[in-house]
Amino acid sequence: MRDKTAAVPEIFAEPVLRVRAGWMTLLFLANVALWLGIYAPLQVLLPQQAELLDAANKETVFGVVTGIGAFVALVVNPVVGLLSDRTTSRFGRRHPWTVAGAVVAAAGLLVLAEAPNAVVMTIGWCLVQAGLNGMLATLMSGMADRVPVVQRAQVGGLIGIAQMLGTVLGAVVVVVLLGLAGLPLGYAACAVIVLAGAAAFVLRTPDARLPVELRPSSRIREVLADLWVSPRRHPDFGWAWACHFMINLGNALGTLYLLFFLKDSVHYADPDTGLLIMMGLYSAALVVGAVLAGHFSDKSGNRKPYILASSAVMAVAALLLVAWQTWPVALVASPLLGVGFGTYMAVALAMLTQVLPAAQNRAKDLGVVNIANSLPQVITPLLATLILHVLGGYPGLFAASAVATLLAGVLVTRIRSVG
Repeated sequence: MRDKTAAVPEIFAEPVLRVRAGWMTLLFLANVALWLGIYAPLQVLLPQQAELLDAANKETVFGVVTGIGAFVALVVNPVVGLLSDRTTSRFGRRHPWTVAGAVVAAAGLLVLAEAPNAVVMTIGWCLVQAGLNGMLATLMSGMADRVPVVQRAQVGGLIGIAQMLGTVLGAVVVVVLLGLAGLPLGYAACAVIVLAGAAAFVLRTPDARLPVELRPSSRIREVLADLWVSPRRHPDFGWAWACHFMINLGNALGTLYLLFFLKDSVHYADPDTGLLIMMGLYSAALVVGAVLAGHFSDKSGNRKPYILASSAVMAVAALLLVAWQTWPVALVASPLLGVGFGTYMAVALAMLTQVLPAAQNRAKDLGVVNIANSLPQVITPLLATLILHVLGGYPGLFAASAVATLLAGVLVTRIRSVG
């Protein structure tokens, strides 16, 4: 039994040296590649492929493929995190899994490129989700492994911007390539970008090796038990997880059906163009919120005031659309929602790394955190459909978004170890 009074091993100690711009840039690019690999297929390639394979049932095919893939993502993220926490490779704990995830994802994208039916399409997308969520688990752990607390909101802001930029660039890249050579080239381009982003980060950044004697138990029962984080034993982690879930649920409820909202409630003449305008305002404001909140949160050392502010701003954006379904109000609500969510993403990632239960389980625990990010994407379509048909249409949908984000603000006040 290890002496509890002994010094914390260096690999588990809280980092104190500030990370440099080069490291942050490589992490940023790897995250851009990762999110491009997820959202370019989701936004453009998979819907078009579903229509090509079965035009009469395209919505069902798309829903089944993405639903099964989302379930795979929920399982793989914490599992790969747990495995990386126990890896004693001479190449480090995280990098081998980052590379493996990128390779699996690239293989899945190439399977999708030639998928002849919905079954193969589902297999391909499950490989993509497994690979990219494994990669996400290890990249996220880089914040806790390498970044000191005084710099985490700045790095968290960059990760939030990377997610948004990957989404936008993914749509642009595949739309251009689809016009040139169709689906196969679009999928192949995503595969190359994912591999390039992972390779650049792995080859140019360090990854500490876990000594064999510090590796946790590999007994199946103990490994499975480690996947559970008790909110009773770790209440701050539980409250932070719940806050993260509610904010992501509120954001998903507020953005998922904007195209139909513009068409059916606002009656905007060109809803496709209107959606691009709204998402452009949302994205620009998200960047501003993430950069400013990251800077000032790190400077002050405070996290909760910024999360409370972001919760309030996002709720105001949603309530504006409850009261007025008009184009001018939509133009005001979009940047409000963006600046609120950008502020939250920057500061929340910093706060979440500060309430992790154990240093030796950082990647696994962040994988559990990522469930709070992914699960709303799974349940929102079902919840939104119920609200739209039973609980008041679009005013009810945006009211639900406001309630979710305000509840997140209430939950964050219960955290005691972070100011």
